Amino acid sequence: MSLLPFLRRVAAAALLATVAAGAPALAEEAPSREARIRQSGALRVCIWPDYFAISYRNPRTDQLEGIDIELARALAADLGVQPVFVETSFVKFMDELDADRCDVAMFAVGITPARQQRVAFTAPYLHSGVYAVTTKAQPRIARWEDIDRKGNVVAVQAGTFMEPLMRGQLKDATLMVVTPPATRETEIESGRADVFISDYPYTRRMVKTHDWARIVAPQTPVGPTDYAYAVKAGDPAWLARVDAFVAAIKADGRLRKAAEHNDLGPIVVK
Repeated sequence: MSLLPFLRRVAAAALLATVAAGAPALAEEAPSREARIRQSGALRVCIWPDYFAISYRNPRTDQLEGIDIELARALAADLGVQPVFVETSFVKFMDELDADRCDVAMFAVGITPARQQRVAFTAPYLHSGVYAVTTKAQPRIARWEDIDRKGNVVAVQAGTFMEPLMRGQLKDATLMVVTPPATRETEIESGRADVFISDYPYTRRMVKTHDWARIVAPQTPVGPTDYAYAVKAGDPAWLARVDAFVAAIKADGRLRKAAEHNDLGPIVVK
């Protein structure tokens, strides 16, 4: 009788035993993201520091403020760690998540189909349509319907959901996509743009900080969008943990309190 089949069975059994013995070691080498955050003592939070009432670096104090600064600190406290804020933008934040430069993006990220292809979202916590900002002296734009007219230049921030929204809606006006260091408000002040499109938080900032600013609101909501927190795709355990945080702050009142503190009560998702 040939020994070859017997030797093959012995080799296969040895291989299986080796794999089984190594499995726990492999699991130990790849702790969950939450475990790694707790071990490091830091929660890395991607933010956009120009987002008024959301994640805003106040130029007067050089301090971060806004609903998501407060709630990022609350999430870090729940995890028993400190928050570390990683400044990014709507253009770059998905790359930052993919490159593991932050654990979560917390700056009212609008849920769009294109972003859902790249990152995973929690349940929404804010909801806003879009509004327009122009000057009080602008004679051609009195109503929302006046925006899409020939000769008008409509500015949007690069990477925001307003960019594809307005690209699809404008028929006669010209779309201007603004990238840093330029800002939408400077494009209006310079006369290079006639109006810019943004959401509830940012347009409220404009009327608070610029005496020339005037909000033009549509009669019916335009581009209503849910805002949520985003994490790297493919990590259901970490997504579930951040989602549990969103559910908790809705239930215990922390979301409502932070929203009202930042004048965002009307756009809270219950």
